[in-house]
Amino acid sequence: MKNLTSKIFYTCLTMILLVNCSVAQPGHYTSSHKKAIKLYEEGRSCFNDISPQTGKRNLDCAEEALLKALEKDPEFVEAHMMLSNVYIERKDFAKAIAQKETMFALGKPVSHAEYFYMASMNMAIGDYEKCLKYANIYIKDRNANQEMVNKAYRYIDNCNFAIEAKKHPVAFEPINMGPNINSERPEYFPSITADDKQLLYTRDVIDPREINYGHQEEILVAESESPHEWTLGKSVSPNINTVYNEGAPTFSADGKYIIMVGCEVGYGDKDYGADRQGYGSCDLFVSEKIGKEWTKPSNMGAPINSAHWETQPSFSSDGKTLYFIRGAMSKQTGGKHQDIYVSEITASGWSKPERLPDYINTPGKEESVQIHPDGQTLYFTSDGHIGMGGTDIYMCRMQADGTWGKPVNLGYPINTHMDENSLLVSSKGDIAYFASDREGGYGSLDLYRFKLPKEYQPIKTTYMKGFVYDSISKEPLAADFQLFDLKTGQLYKRAIANSGNGEFLVAIPTNKDFGVIAEHENYLYFSQNFSLDELEKTEEGFIVNVPMQPIKTGSEIVLKNIFFDVDKSDLKPESIPELEKLKDFLTKNSSIKIELGGHTDSDGDDAHNMTLSKNRAKAVKDWLIKHGIDESRLTHKGYGETEPIRPNDTPENKALNRRTVAKIL
Repeated sequence: MKNLTSKIFYTCLTMILLVNCSVAQPGHYTSSHKKAIKLYEEGRSCFNDISPQTGKRNLDCAEEALLKALEKDPEFVEAHMMLSNVYIERKDFAKAIAQKETMFALGKPVSHAEYFYMASMNMAIGDYEKCLKYANIYIKDRNANQEMVNKAYRYIDNCNFAIEAKKHPVAFEPINMGPNINSERPEYFPSITADDKQLLYTRDVIDPREINYGHQEEILVAESESPHEWTLGKSVSPNINTVYNEGAPTFSADGKYIIMVGCEVGYGDKDYGADRQGYGSCDLFVSEKIGKEWTKPSNMGAPINSAHWETQPSFSSDGKTLYFIRGAMSKQTGGKHQDIYVSEITASGWSKPERLPDYINTPGKEESVQIHPDGQTLYFTSDGHIGMGGTDIYMCRMQADGTWGKPVNLGYPINTHMDENSLLVSSKGDIAYFASDREGGYGSLDLYRFKLPKEYQPIKTTYMKGFVYDSISKEPLAADFQLFDLKTGQLYKRAIANSGNGEFLVAIPTNKDFGVIAEHENYLYFSQNFSLDELEKTEEGFIVNVPMQPIKTGSEIVLKNIFFDVDKSDLKPESIPELEKLKDFLTKNSSIKIELGGHTDSDGDDAHNMTLSKNRAKAVKDWLIKHGIDESRLTHKGYGETEPIRPNDTPENKALNRRTVAKIL
């Protein structure tokens, strides 16, 4: 969540400029007291005196003169207005509003725009009743500025929503993540791996008290020692953090890739290297973890990056989709306009990013997007939807037709009159993280966690992790993983094990059954299927180690994703991904011949089991021939119940004995 005072300050800064334009010119003041007028003009001059060294106004001088002017004439409207501006500049909003209210109480004519400004200020501090009062007064003026009228109507909608939301608060108990994560500097934009073991976040390392310095952001990483306990955050890598700005990182689900934002990258800066030259003021970069080291980030290039700025990426757990924020200057308002875009990886690279529909993106500002590992829940912040004021956190759910549903506000007090931002929801969906400058922290923005109300939780996810290795040498391998939805036969996710250590990690929803196929050049591919019904009993998700067999005579692939109906030899549709993979394997290894062997459990008649197993093996052979594999490379054989790999004493063991095997000849 962003800094409250900064939000109000920038809201009111525009107001100050407008008010200054509306202040009466000499000879048209509401006061006739010459001494008061002289003091007022002195105060106004001090207020407009901006130091070229510090960029600050001479507020002490302005306040002193204006207070003296009001001593001479307490009903001097312009002096009240200017003194209110002084307090706004000092971020003393209670005094600023009090000055306006004193001015109204005088009963003297004032610019009708003052009611709009009062609505703005009260919205900014969360006094919704007073905001409603002043906004309703303003919209009744026939001569009111239409743009401001439109904003006033929006204030009214937000106030009505907020008043009702405060009557029905959601459970919310934020807990500071502690000194290992937080510091006196601002921390924000968290990202986490699918197993909730590694946390990435951004820290602004420049002290704002150092005049003439802007921001310098860097990315930190911490490890989970136990639930909600983290190691001391440290720089993720000297290859990633530089003298430029790096931040808003997103992990791939397995923690193998970081996609991050690089700003002020020195467009055309040949001294730093071509890979840090940018397309715009902020670009997206990617770094890969090889073993324990991160590579130097490389620009993701077009079409992801453009002449605008790209920021706050979120990489889907299936490794196929990237959501991010693209910003530009608004032609309507002249300010920043930010929308959520999405791009998918294709055979030829990233697709042209598409803007999410208008019922998600607004004429306002969308940011801090997260696609949850379930792939079906989107979280983001926006100041363009009806809410509590400023930027609120919203969520959308994927509909049955593949489109996003309408955004839902996460409610009060998750959302408040402050700017809420940097929401991250854990893979399991029960814990959320966010940044806030609330009292009791370590300084500025800190990272907090809280239990996310059930109505805003995503589909529960778990993860599959493990280690890929040569079954003989035990050396790690960077195998290509493909996960298939067994119900639909569709590819759900693709991943590659770390080339340095063979480790992999993929997030998966708990409401699906999957088949997994792993392959590596010069090895038999690995085949497995699993149901997640039992995994809810463990905190460790689904863990599997993958031994890959070198291709040699006699080695076997158990085709665990070949399925038949009970006592039948007709291939079921969910067998197609496995059959396609076996066909691809034979196509790539054109000199290999295989025997397809069918096996059954011990239930039923021996002769019947032998015939059934032979027919099942033949069904696989016939499919391969039909799809282009030369018949001379294929034989088939039924083994019935003669070669069990487990005793036929339990349903689980019998299921293992019912199998189809491809053996290298």
